Amino acid sequence: MSTLYLPAWSIGPDCYKEIYDIVRPYGTKAALIGGKISMSKALPKLKAVLNGTDLELTEPIWYGGEASYENAAMLEAMPEVKDADMIFAVGGGRAVDTAKCAAGHLNKPVFTFPTLASNCASCTTLCVMYYPDGAMKDLYYPKRCPVHTFMDSSIIADSPAEYLWAGIGDSLAKEFESEMAARNDLASFSIQHAPLMGTAIARCCTPAFLNFGVKAMEQIRNHEDGYELQQVTLGIVITAGLVSNMTVETTKEEYFYNDSLAHCFYYGCTVCPGAHKHLHGEVVSLGILVLLTLDGQLERRNSLFPFYHALGLPMTMDAVELQESDLPTLMDKCVTMKNWNYVPTPITREQFTQAILDTDKAAKEWLAANK
Repeated sequence: MSTLYLPAWSIGPDCYKEIYDIVRPYGTKAALIGGKISMSKALPKLKAVLNGTDLELTEPIWYGGEASYENAAMLEAMPEVKDADMIFAVGGGRAVDTAKCAAGHLNKPVFTFPTLASNCASCTTLCVMYYPDGAMKDLYYPKRCPVHTFMDSSIIADSPAEYLWAGIGDSLAKEFESEMAARNDLASFSIQHAPLMGTAIARCCTPAFLNFGVKAMEQIRNHEDGYELQQVTLGIVITAGLVSNMTVETTKEEYFYNDSLAHCFYYGCTVCPGAHKHLHGEVVSLGILVLLTLDGQLERRNSLFPFYHALGLPMTMDAVELQESDLPTLMDKCVTMKNWNYVPTPITREQFTQAILDTDKAAKEWLAANK
């Protein structure tokens, strides 16, 4: 037997009006957990739509500042969380993942309220968990994804623009990484139903970002809630989230097609002095170009250069403060990561290193020719 849970969502400046009808079948008490700034933005709107109803919110509960099992355990021990019928997770990826982890342990339904569009945590059946010092630890898989994701686009439009920018860079990887990871099984049609759909959905990410990304960035910089910003938000949170949910088997670990070498490149950069300071999606976006170079998809890589340039995504090693002298250290980390093996044929350290250098060279040549 196999069971797959998929997310539902609402988006728009007035989408919180849908909350009561959607969540009320699950009970009358909701524990409100999230980041401090995020909850301060969402709480007035939550109170406004729930005023006069029988749905009760706890006082805001800070998630602890890191997506760690220690913080999840802290939440699980709180009486107001234990006694709640459901959990409202508010904020960015780490806040949401901590609340999802606690909800998973307590077997409570969770509803999410992203206040920025930087990742797909708000609708996925996985949590990226860290040690208390911020180093990545592992992935935790709740039994099911959040029941519903409420994206108030006016709140997202007022969030820091760099998070949307990095979110585009991260989610743009879905098509290229899932295709690479699943290539052999797609070719032999030995792929299961859910990841077959997931890899198809992954191809929907790229055109949305290429067509709406530049305008969406203009809108968020101007704190304008526009159509393009909403479409990019959906691409980052929902489309990418659907891919994650459908390309990862979380019970028996039978398949994992959700990422590949672009994220492997990112993990390698986390141990490099300069590159580790850059945003996750920012570094992943450069990893996409490296992946395409290694895979011989040079025309496709080059076709992305104008979009990267227009959006200000990194195209060279210098853009993420990665030095050639860092590459041995980067490779030492890369080869220890599981996604190093999510490729159709094995690769070597030397091949990946050369792909990084070749990407840097090609991008510099393009930039010099397109000043």
